[in-house]
Amino acid sequence: MRATIIAIAAAIVLLAAGLTWFAVTSMAPTRADRPAGGFGSDVGTGTAVDSAARIEIEFMRQQIEELQDEIATLDNRIQQLEQRPVPGPGFAPPAPGDMGLGGATGPTAPTGPNDIIDAYAQVVLIANRRQVNGKINVAGPRFLEEFLGRPRENLSDNCDPMTNPKLRAMLKTENVGPIRVSMLEPALESLRRVFDNVRNADPDLYARINTAGSLCVRQIRGTRGRTSTHSFGLAVDLNIDGKLDTLGDGKTQLGLTILADFFRTEGWVWGAAFSREDSMHFEVSRQQLEQWRTEGRI
Repeated sequence: MRATIIAIAAAIVLLAAGLTWFAVTSMAPTRADRPAGGFGSDVGTGTAVDSAARIEIEFMRQQIEELQDEIATLDNRIQQLEQRPVPGPGFAPPAPGDMGLGGATGPTAPTGPNDIIDAYAQVVLIANRRQVNGKINVAGPRFLEEFLGRPRENLSDNCDPMTNPKLRAMLKTENVGPIRVSMLEPALESLRRVFDNVRNADPDLYARINTAGSLCVRQIRGTRGRTSTHSFGLAVDLNIDGKLDTLGDGKTQLGLTILADFFRTEGWVWGAAFSREDSMHFEVSRQQLEQWRTEGRI
């Protein structure tokens, strides 16, 4: 069994090396880190990344996650076996399939054709989800109210009209790429850039993007008077093919993991990192809002 762990660890090393090589040779400058001068100033300057290449990278990441989980399972089983008494005569060890190891084939790789249409909506684990936003931060309710003012005086659990005259003056409703949203104008322009970059780099994914809503002036569910980011027109919920993500399960659609890179480059926070995972949710970061204020845009 220890030999199996060593073999799996070697497979992880090989997959990781392959993933690194594949990413380096496949990724375009559109996925580069933000320069010091601001969010997304170099987006759209490179060549597109092939849709199949993106999906292959995500599958390789999933294989690494599955192998790591299998090592943990094996290690736990070894500890259990070491604590058991030595079996007596007539003991027959269980077959590999009975041990929950998947036989001799290891983790199941994608089978059949690499169907891009199905792959974008496939549900996958979110690797290192608490770190997916890097160094950009959420603009919490207190900061938003001090920074922009309350969107309306009284909040309920329903989506009510925005009454703050300053915010209403910045509110726009437009078709932005594949969806129609109501947001503050700087956020709407930023979202348009995100979708433009997605369309240029991955038109197959772009065609699958759908929304579960943007502006909704209400209190955060389960609170009294705490303002949701949606209330300010600074957040949007997205999905692939209209299939809603399950809140808090640590999983998401593969297409959303790809979209998250484009949003992060533009200075948006992904809700996958929230304590209660909400991977459909994307919102403007505190740093981006402060930058817009410096530029006189908000």
